Amino acid sequence: MSSEPIERRVSYLGDRLRGKRCQICGKEYFELRNYCGRCGRKSFGKMEDIDFFYEKGRLELCTLITEPTNKFTKLGNYIYGIISFHNGKIRFPGRLTDKIIREGEVVDFSSLEGREVVPRFRRRYSVEKSEIIPTISLAFTFADEYYPHQEYCPMKPNKEYATPGIVGYGVYTSKFRIKESNMERAVPFIDEDAITAAVEAGKLALIHSGVDSSLIGKVYVGSESNPYAVKPIASKVAQVLKLGEEDDDVQGVDAVDTEFACKAATSMFKDAISLVSFPKMGVAYAMVIGADNSQAAPRDNPGGELDFFVGFGGCAYIFGKTDVIAELEGWYSCTSDTPDFWRRDGELYPMHGGRFTGDPAYFKHVRKAAMKLMEKLGLQPSDINYFVAHQPNVAFPVRVAKELGFKEEQYLPSLQVAKFGNTYSGSSPIGLAAVLDIAKPNERILIVSYGSGAGSDAYSFITTSQIVEKRRRQKMTVRYQAENPFLEYVDYTTYRRLKLGM
Repeated sequence: MSSEPIERRVSYLGDRLRGKRCQICGKEYFELRNYCGRCGRKSFGKMEDIDFFYEKGRLELCTLITEPTNKFTKLGNYIYGIISFHNGKIRFPGRLTDKIIREGEVVDFSSLEGREVVPRFRRRYSVEKSEIIPTISLAFTFADEYYPHQEYCPMKPNKEYATPGIVGYGVYTSKFRIKESNMERAVPFIDEDAITAAVEAGKLALIHSGVDSSLIGKVYVGSESNPYAVKPIASKVAQVLKLGEEDDDVQGVDAVDTEFACKAATSMFKDAISLVSFPKMGVAYAMVIGADNSQAAPRDNPGGELDFFVGFGGCAYIFGKTDVIAELEGWYSCTSDTPDFWRRDGELYPMHGGRFTGDPAYFKHVRKAAMKLMEKLGLQPSDINYFVAHQPNVAFPVRVAKELGFKEEQYLPSLQVAKFGNTYSGSSPIGLAAVLDIAKPNERILIVSYGSGAGSDAYSFITTSQIVEKRRRQKMTVRYQAENPFLEYVDYTTYRRLKLGM
């Protein structure tokens, strides 16, 4: 592990920006201590935890690091400064992320200093391949740019529903894009990966739902780009978002990663709903996240054809029985052993099955799952307001929607692949989020995922009146992220560098 000063600071701060406040004099400390230096002995047992994860600070002053230490060289030039919180009660150093500083670029510090910033959860370097990848919250972006500050206000539930469903959701993609032909794709910044997207999406879902994070009893994270082969993403999400009851830095939550290509998250929708439906399990809410830094080999390598479509992002859903915005009406899943898309253990990039990819892989499973669910519920396409399909490209979901009898106004609102690329486990969940962003009460949504290997999950949800009220809590909507004026476009070389990460 590195001996960098910042590393030592992180070792006791953890992944959240945590500190302590003296309940006697109000002095705050950016460290975990059990006494106040000002109040001394009488403050023992009277120090309270504070954290800044959902707050906003101020960049007081900054400088440009042009010769990073050897552990930060992949960042290139970056801005580093002093951040203050609570009107200067507490100050600590931090790095500005989401900024590409090009060689020779002159930075106007006066345009940066004094502006409000929000903490960002980010990945840092790992010294050797065999070491754990550290993460950090000492990174910030401006609150008036792509990532706005949003308050997290846990609220007491108002209404219990007989049928469980979606209580809240969140979508996260980065502000960087690559645009080629008619398609844009989200690109992770160099310090982002699937874990970053999972944490950010989960954080936004908590903000949208108003659910107290301590009431989340289970978290599933579906991904096919986990930076680790063994260590889960879900444990990091649980710790950073403080899911479940916290006791001595251990979260009282069951956390697990799931795998089934692009349907690794949607497979867990039914499991999450089952858990919250059974009172004896004692799980009030369950969170399901699909997040990927979708993998693809460079274009001049085997498997490089995927490099034209892959994106980056995550989507999180919270399921429960109170203050539901979309009730579950029914589900159907199908599976077959179809060799469509795979990555052998130890291989860096996946490969495509070529002729299997359309039929009998994608179309067969999506069609069957959708038709079986409509048959089971006695529905016709005209009974459904919105249709959401997995989106590996633009052509596949459009074709299958037409084959099933859906019209443009039913499937176009969910079609987000041309804005974000194929976000793998986040693909159909982001399409569902785009629909939930605009849906009215009492509308029916049919979502059908697809995962190579192969299989599909079809779900029917009916929106409730609470969807309109909760919409006001979320600034980071799908449209906001797709059409944001602060989007930054990069060339192919930069895209590959950012994609590979630190």
